Amino acid sequence: MTKLFKTFAFIKEAMKGVDQDYTQGSIRKAVMLLAIPMMMEMALESVFALVDLYFVGHLPNSSHAIQTVGLTESVLTIIYSLAMGMSMAATAVVARRIGEKDPVAASKAGAQALIIALSVNLIICIAGYIYATEILLIMGASAETAAQGTPFTQIMMGGSMVIMLLFLINGIFRGAGNAAIAMKSLWIANIANIILCPLLINGWGPVPAFGLTGAAMATTIGRGIGVAYQIYHLWGGKSAINLKFTYFKPHLQQIKALLKIATPGIFQFIIASCSWIFLAQLVATTGGDHGSAGYQTALRLMMFFLLPAWGMSNAAATLVGQNLGAVKVERAHLSVMKTVKYNMIYMGGVMLLTFAGGKYFITFFTNDKAVQDVALHALYIISLGYIFYGIEMVLISTFNGAGDTWTPTWVNFFGFWIFQIPFAYLLAQYFNLGPTGVFIAIPVSETGIAIVAYFLFIKGRWKTIKV
Repeated sequence: MTKLFKTFAFIKEAMKGVDQDYTQGSIRKAVMLLAIPMMMEMALESVFALVDLYFVGHLPNSSHAIQTVGLTESVLTIIYSLAMGMSMAATAVVARRIGEKDPVAASKAGAQALIIALSVNLIICIAGYIYATEILLIMGASAETAAQGTPFTQIMMGGSMVIMLLFLINGIFRGAGNAAIAMKSLWIANIANIILCPLLINGWGPVPAFGLTGAAMATTIGRGIGVAYQIYHLWGGKSAINLKFTYFKPHLQQIKALLKIATPGIFQFIIASCSWIFLAQLVATTGGDHGSAGYQTALRLMMFFLLPAWGMSNAAATLVGQNLGAVKVERAHLSVMKTVKYNMIYMGGVMLLTFAGGKYFITFFTNDKAVQDVALHALYIISLGYIFYGIEMVLISTFNGAGDTWTPTWVNFFGFWIFQIPFAYLLAQYFNLGPTGVFIAIPVSETGIAIVAYFLFIKGRWKTIKV
């Protein structure tokens, strides 16, 4: 009973988000204090897509709606790439400054990261809104799906600024070691989305039924509310990060330093994102609307389980950044190995859960039997590489947290573009396996990336990077 009480007390401490010094004390405790809220944060990020998928999956002609949501999310991965690249740079620099015990410099770095991100994303918002229909057609959607889905894509692309801010500001808080605020912002955003989705999709009282478009409206508004919560804590919170308007005066040297880390980081995520976009397009052209909808359903479920593992890997990034800043290299190394162990255990459990309950998870999101069959087939094959996914995510986060963003960029380039894409095309088209060939290429390439990343981690170049 005492052990159970201590466990609950520990979880409460992690969720509360009290400032901690992660450069000393128990490594296991440091990993879990960061990992618990970070895993919750990432799980909550995936809930956006799942909530949308659930409600639109029960609309008439749901295959068109599911395909629109999935293809739009695939394109939005480019926005996520920019957001994550900047977020990763902010985490690395902020964590290093916090490790050096300089919170003012950390806050100034966060402000400069916001200037860069907002400037770049404004162009993408405008272009995405104008060319929404063309984007869906290029992604392999049928003319009917593109016509029905254009308003959804316009809102999601036009409102992508809130995606950028949500990721970036959470990266700033993670670098400071306050993962709880990042988690809470996602709680607030998701609660708003869950309330607004059925209201705006199906209508109620004086509120009209917007159908598929309502899902985009709900998600964008929900994320916007989450960003408002973040901004409140950036300016008036009790975190180590406390922004002031004077910090937003452009500082060219700081901007240059952030871009030096963020640019390869953005390329790193764009490389991976474009690979996923190509795979989605390949499935759509070889499997048709039902094949595409089934694949997108499987991906949403996969990401729901993978994002918490990514959250745990983010704990490694914070610990590496802060401990390198405190010149505790061996502690940084041990923190990574401990995080790898926990992530392998988690992903092993997820793999078993997928095989045991995959069918039930999928039927929850769509009533279409043809879509269900493709989704289950995809989920079973993709989940075979889950343990290696867990290893890879921690090691990639380690390099990024150290500021060594070029290493994972090259790993992704060779793993995704030189191997995964040609391998998927070969299996799908040359060997006539269709979507199944794409499904097989995913765990095979991810396993190879994990092996290469581990070799580079052992070499230890990441320990010598200056930020």
